[in-house]
Amino acid sequence: MINLDVSQFAKKITDKNVVVLDVRTPAEFSQGRIAKSINIDVLSDYFIADIAGLNKDAQYAIYCRSGKRSVDAATAMDEIGFSTMNLVGGIIAWQESNNEIII
Repeated sequence: MINLDVSQFAKKITDKNVVVLDVRTPAEFSQGRIAKSINIDVLSDYFIADIAGLNKDAQYAIYCRSGKRSVDAATAMDEIGFSTMNLVGGIIAWQESNNEIII
């Protein structure tokens, strides 16, 4: 896992080989998300099963609300062979830097 600040994360997610992964709950996801992100809840009992179907050749830019759950998700994903990047400060930091979210 590579930790990225908001500006680094914003640059990385423009790469077509990077998948933006929101690991918050579906309710949080529906309240606003980073463009092009997919939602897989790290707190779900099925998180490992859900990520197992993802492409291991892609890179995953992961975020949550504040940055804690995304570290947990990235760590779990790294352990099974994924390449991950974590948004330090989560979507809170993203919004505080005046970046757009989709509702």
